[in-house]
Amino acid sequence: MKPVLLVDAVGLTPRLIGERTPNLARLAARAPMTTVLPAVTCSAQATLLTGTMPAQHGAVGNGWLARKTMEVALWRQSNALVSGEKVYEAVKRLDPSATVAKIFWWWNLGAAVDWSITPRPFYPADGRKLPAVYGWPTEYAAELERELGAFPFFDFWGPKSGLPSTRWLADAAIRTLATRRPALTMVYLPHLDYDFQRFGPDAARSRKAVEELDVVIGDLLRAAERAGAETMIVSEYGITAVTRPVHVNRALREAGLLVARETPAGEVLDVFGSRAFAVSDHQVAHVYTKDRASTEAAAKLLGELPGVDLVLGEKGKKALGLDHIRAGDIVLVSKPDAWFTYYYWLDDRAAPDFARTVDIHRKPGYDPCELFLDPTIALPKLRVARRLAQKKLGMRYLMDVIPLDATLVKGSHGRLPDDPRDGPVFLCTQPFGACGPEPDASGLVAMTSVKDRVLALYGVR
Repeated sequence: MKPVLLVDAVGLTPRLIGERTPNLARLAARAPMTTVLPAVTCSAQATLLTGTMPAQHGAVGNGWLARKTMEVALWRQSNALVSGEKVYEAVKRLDPSATVAKIFWWWNLGAAVDWSITPRPFYPADGRKLPAVYGWPTEYAAELERELGAFPFFDFWGPKSGLPSTRWLADAAIRTLATRRPALTMVYLPHLDYDFQRFGPDAARSRKAVEELDVVIGDLLRAAERAGAETMIVSEYGITAVTRPVHVNRALREAGLLVARETPAGEVLDVFGSRAFAVSDHQVAHVYTKDRASTEAAAKLLGELPGVDLVLGEKGKKALGLDHIRAGDIVLVSKPDAWFTYYYWLDDRAAPDFARTVDIHRKPGYDPCELFLDPTIALPKLRVARRLAQKKLGMRYLMDVIPLDATLVKGSHGRLPDDPRDGPVFLCTQPFGACGPEPDASGLVAMTSVKDRVLALYGVR
């Protein structure tokens, strides 16, 4: 058996690999890879792990409505939320002596692995958020932070996010390969996501991010070679340029289908009073409705909304492998140059207090504006410093520095790519044959085949 390093280089596409990426370009196997709808992190990673579609594994997006509790939940991490046998479970079933390390791949909590680490802040009773990671065993995470320094949480998400988070995670994988020598080491490299969404895929900052990723990949390849491991690199989606946000929930509210409740902290979405509302997720939105009449009314309204490309009912969801109980009663897909906001208020003065903060769990939809500091604030860094001072003094505070201007966002994802060169990519240090079959007649590797390809590369089937 030969150890395997499985790298998820999120946002990497075939089109990005070339002269500027010598480490990626030298790998023996390379092909465009299919993705799933929605082409977002939690759905794509669940497919990579299980070899099944969202209709089977149930991760229909980065979040969804829990229909029994009527709670919108995004970015949950429990491994038990994903149905089906995961690749690390298959490795251990076929080779009981095998060990696995899972570094920041999603669906990490409770995963059947030997070493894991994942983002997991603390939320004290006074309302603060304390950046932290969860590791199992606890001494594994403690050792990594002792050797590498604390995980740079604010470089992982938010206005400051960038290369340091990818660098730390790569170094964690390098150290794990050297000290633990797992049969399977999985590491997630996030930073292409950031500038691609901020500035668009063609911006100079984005091109530089690709070059930075290639340097990190080179370090990982050399570490894998020292550990006697083969390396497989995959991605989840490509990011395309966008020019227009689509405010689905505002359209539903103006039509009388969505209801918001006034509170002392701004308006909040009333999921019980609404006849229809959307959980927006990049370029896909799950629209949940109260009854058939509401479904029909929402479908008609949203089908005419500028920026909407597809309105999927039951047949459409089934055709695209998204017919799961967690999915919306209808599912929207945007035009290539558009994306869906979660905004449901009609006046920014009524926006909830969390709207102007980094708060990935309270918002009923994904918010890429969390990557920006509000340009309307004269001295945003001074405001951040003031809020941090309040935090250190034990005072209640609101880190209200996130803009409500969705036009700032220049890149998005979630649609199936129009061109495979703009979708995810599959790469391996071994040629096709050793890492599974050749690409299909269209030159594509199926995302659903990655699990079996890992097993083939490791040497078990």
